[in-house]
Amino acid sequence: DTSRLKKAVRLVDGRIETEASGNVTMSTVRAIAETGVDFISCGALTHSVAALDISLLLDVAPPTAL
Repeated sequence: DTSRLKKAVRLVDGRIETEASGNVTMSTVRAIAETGVDFISCGALTHSVAALDISLLLDVAPPTAL
């Protein structure tokens, strides 16, 4: 039910930016967007993604005299 989001967006009336977050899925995101919120956080985009195991190796050069 997005009625609370719609009410909140009307209440702030553009004075602050609004964001919807929590329990956002690909099947509910359109209805949430239609409430007028400025931003939507959707953790469902990354919940099922496998992690990539990478590393970053640095070689530090000795300081040089100027």
